[in-house]
Amino acid sequence: MIETAAKPRLPAMENSPGFKDFINDAKIESLIGRSACDPVWVREIIAKALTKTPLAVEETAVLLASDQPELVEEMFVAARKLKETVYGNRIVLFAPLYVGNRCVNDCTYCGFRSTNKDSLRSELDAEALAKQVRGLEKLGHKRTILVFGEHPRYDANFIADSVRTVYNTKLDPVKDGKVGEIRRVNINAAPQDIEGFKIIKEEGIGTFQIFQETYHHETYAKVHGPKTRKGNYEWRLDGLSRAFEAGIDDVGIGALFGLYDWKFDVLGLVSHAAYLKDRHGVGPHTISFPRLKAAQGVDHDPKFLVNDYDFKRLIAILRLSVPYTGMILTARETGELRNEILGFGVSQIDAGTRIDLGGYTEEGDAQVVVQTPKPAAGHHHEREARQQFELGDNRTLDEVIQHLTANGYLPSFCTACYRAGRTGEVFMEYAIPGFIQKLCTPNALTTFQEFLCDYAGPETRAAGEKLIAAELDQVADAKLKESVRNRLVQITTEKARDLYW
Repeated sequence: MIETAAKPRLPAMENSPGFKDFINDAKIESLIGRSACDPVWVREIIAKALTKTPLAVEETAVLLASDQPELVEEMFVAARKLKETVYGNRIVLFAPLYVGNRCVNDCTYCGFRSTNKDSLRSELDAEALAKQVRGLEKLGHKRTILVFGEHPRYDANFIADSVRTVYNTKLDPVKDGKVGEIRRVNINAAPQDIEGFKIIKEEGIGTFQIFQETYHHETYAKVHGPKTRKGNYEWRLDGLSRAFEAGIDDVGIGALFGLYDWKFDVLGLVSHAAYLKDRHGVGPHTISFPRLKAAQGVDHDPKFLVNDYDFKRLIAILRLSVPYTGMILTARETGELRNEILGFGVSQIDAGTRIDLGGYTEEGDAQVVVQTPKPAAGHHHEREARQQFELGDNRTLDEVIQHLTANGYLPSFCTACYRAGRTGEVFMEYAIPGFIQKLCTPNALTTFQEFLCDYAGPETRAAGEKLIAAELDQVADAKLKESVRNRLVQITTEKARDLYW
C-alpha cells in the first residue's frame, strides 16, 4: 500500500455554504420536449456561439430540438470553426492510470460495482505505481489522470501520496535508456469535503474531475442506490464547489451518456457549467462525454444508448454552448469513430490507454498489484476483471500520433498553463478571447518535438517534423517564430527539455 495515515480520513458529507440544487428536472424536460424551432432563430444562436459567448440553457435546447439535416450540418461546421478559433488544431494527449478499483458504491453500469463478483479488487502499492508511471513515461506521456474507486482506503491522504509518487518517478537516462517525466497529474476520484480537497491540492494537481453521470434525479437514484455514498445526488453535485472553496480552480465535469435521455444530460452539463461560472467566476476547464460501454459482470438497459449520429450532435452542441472549455473524447470509442469526431470540437484525447490495473508495464498482470482475491487463471480474464469497462480504441500512442499528423492535427503534451499559473479565471481570460493560441501553439510545437526526438518511430518522426515545419511557417509574429525556432533547435541538437512559455 502507499503510505498514508493509519486511519482513513472519511470526508464529512456536508455541502458547501450556499449550495443549492440547480438542476430543475421539470424545466429541463419541458425544454427538451419542444418542437423544432425557426431556422432563422437557430442560425442566430449559432452565430452567437461563434462570438465565443456561452449559450444559455434555453438556447442550447433550441439547438437540441433542431434535427433538420441541413441545420445539424451547420452546427458541425460551426463547432469545427469554434474549436479552431479557441484552441487551434492542437489535440492534447494524456493517459489514464487506474490506482485502485475497490469501491463501496453499487452503480449498476460499472464494472467496479461492489456486488460484482467477477471483479478482482486491487490497488497499486507505491512500488507498483512507480512501475506504471515509468511505463507511461517510456511511451512518451507527460500528463496522466489518476483514477480511483470510492473506498475508505482511497482517502485524501492516499490520493495525495499517489500524486507525490507520480511526480517523484522519473526515468533515468542511464538505467532506462530514455528521459521522461509526468509533468501534470489530474484526478478522477470521489468527491471530498473541503479539507480533503485542500490536502490533495497541496500536491500540485491539475484538474479535479467529478462526473455527475446523469443529472436526472430519478435515474440517478435508480442507478446508484440510496444506501451508498454515491447515492447522495446533492453531495456529488456540490463536489466541485467544495473544490473551489479549497482553492482548486481547475475542474472538470462530465456525464455518462446512455443512462438517460442524452438531451437532458447535455442541458445538465450546460447548467452545471453556467452554475460554476456564476458562483465561482470560473467555468469548467474540461467537459467529458463518455458513452455507456459493456463491462464484465454488468448488464445494461439499452433504452437510452446514444447512436453515433446523435453522439456527434451532442459533441458539436456542447462545443457551441460552452466555447471556452476543453472537450475530452475518450478511448471508450473506436479508433475509427474517434478519427471522425475529432473535428467536431474535441481538444483532448487519451492514447495508448490501458484501464486494467498494472496494464502499462510489460508484466501487465498480478505481479505489479496487490490482489484480493487471488486472480483466476487466464491472463486475459485477469485483465478484464480489473477493468471498469471495455475499451474501443486500443491503438498505441505512436499509432494515434501518426493519424493526427496525417490529418493536420498538432499533437501536444503541453502542461505549461498549470505550471505558469494560467488556471481558473486567468485561463478564462486567455481562452475566451482566443489569445491562448499564442501560447498553446508554441508549447505544442516544443513538446511534440520532444516526443519526436525521444520516443517516436522513424515514420512518425518524419511526418511529425514535416508538420512542425508547416506549423512554424504559419506563426505570424516574427519574434515569436524566431523564439520557437530557437527552442526547437535546442531540443533537437542540445537535448534541452521542458522549454515552455
